[in-house]
Amino acid sequence: MHTDPGTATVPVLTREDIESARVRLGGRVRRTPTLHIEAGGFGAGVGEFWLKLESMQHTGAFKARGALNSVLAEPVPSGGVCAASGGNHGQALAWAAREIGVPAAVFVPGTCPEVKRRRLLEYGAELTVIGKAYDESLTHARRFARDHDARLVHPFDQLLTIAGAGTVTAEICADTEGLDTLLVPVGGGGLLAGALAWVRGTPVRVVAVEPANCRCLGAALAAGAPVEVAVSGAAVDSLGPRRIGSIAFGAARRHAVRHVEVSDEAIRAAQRLAWDRLRIGLEGGGATALAALTSGVYVPAAGERVGVLSCGGNLDIEILMGDDT
Repeated sequence: MHTDPGTATVPVLTREDIESARVRLGGRVRRTPTLHIEAGGFGAGVGEFWLKLESMQHTGAFKARGALNSVLAEPVPSGGVCAASGGNHGQALAWAAREIGVPAAVFVPGTCPEVKRRRLLEYGAELTVIGKAYDESLTHARRFARDHDARLVHPFDQLLTIAGAGTVTAEICADTEGLDTLLVPVGGGGLLAGALAWVRGTPVRVVAVEPANCRCLGAALAAGAPVEVAVSGAAVDSLGPRRIGSIAFGAARRHAVRHVEVSDEAIRAAQRLAWDRLRIGLEGGGATALAALTSGVYVPAAGERVGVLSCGGNLDIEILMGDDT
């Protein structure tokens, strides 16, 4: 870890941080599959690509990696751990806390779906539903940490969390020979920052993909600094922070990362395609990077080898498919 010379207080994730996380996590997390999708497998005009399925990770999302890395790397105080979350990080932290035998308190906004609330309780979390969006829940989580001697584990703006997330990119790069481009969904930016740290110094390009209704990275890049945005839509429960994380923003700026946006309609269409073609359920955030390909927002060059990170699968498939299930 080092700091960005332009913003000396913002830490910078390194490849070595991710390597340390890989060793620390060992066999405690799943090495999720990377599927090769043949040209036309997701419809005419969609070429071949490689799909990394973190929907099959413990707790149904890549967040298990960062949460477990965080609780293993540093001593946990008497009050246990706590977090604010749209749902996935909270589940991951509750699971990680249960793994090592410490209490976990999780604060979620009203946008957190019932399926995620139910699983939070199943993992043993003390659950509080408060606020209309993630950032409001974070205020209460910070207060809880201060008042109860608990360690706040941030979902996307702490190095240990991001280092765990970076192990996803390490795996897909190892599994896909000659990868040219990696499409990464962006919420608070932890997965993006981890990806950029891992591919630094390699030929792999990273494309950041955001929902048009949750565009905190796009707004920050336009403004030159993190700013608050309104959030809503198909992926708000997993990609819905109002402000990009400082670590991710610094990484995106240093790498001059390409940024694209997808509509809610494109996300829902990608979810249905994943179910129809693979019988795999992806939540809105989990289908966001895929939607860039299937909607034509990102068009690869001839022969370009493209990887797609699917970050999670915590959804109620009957709600998505309606009467078709």
